[in-house]
Amino acid sequence: MNDAASKSNPQDIVQDIVQEIVVDEVFPHAPETIWKTLTTGELIGRWLHMNPTGFEPVKGKHFTFQTTPAGGWDGVIRCQVLKVTPKERLVYDWKSGHEGNVGYGARLDTVVTWTLSRVVNGTRLRLVHSGFVLPKNDTAFKNMGEGWKKVFRNLDTIAAEQDSSKPPRERAPNS
Repeated sequence: MNDAASKSNPQDIVQDIVQEIVVDEVFPHAPETIWKTLTTGELIGRWLHMNPTGFEPVKGKHFTFQTTPAGGWDGVIRCQVLKVTPKERLVYDWKSGHEGNVGYGARLDTVVTWTLSRVVNGTRLRLVHSGFVLPKNDTAFKNMGEGWKKVFRNLDTIAAEQDSSKPPRERAPNS
């Protein structure tokens, strides 16, 4: 076998690309309000439109979400809290899907990172959902990329409700 025959044709190699979704916005709410909205089970269910089972913002805690099953996948999203810094950072893995599925319900092994930073008049909230392997996770990447933007709008609405339930001096400035 000569050297030319032993080398792969670059066009024959399909390389996976790993992508992440990033959403970064400033909300007119204090970090304490955003943190409560991100880490209270009942509130998570309202902004994510999926209720967590077993969630607590405690490192090592396992929890799940239930969504629509597909093929060999039961629709359960399995998560574990990886890091918690109260009012600053929440990190958990997000695993779902089934190896036999293509498109919706394909195996997904990702990490969700929420980072809160106090800014003038509120909180900068940054979401990084990392680990989407393309092309395998194309469907999830596209759907969740749009979905997280909607989640941020929902979060803002629910955080505003939390702010309105406090006396005015406890609200973020100019909220």
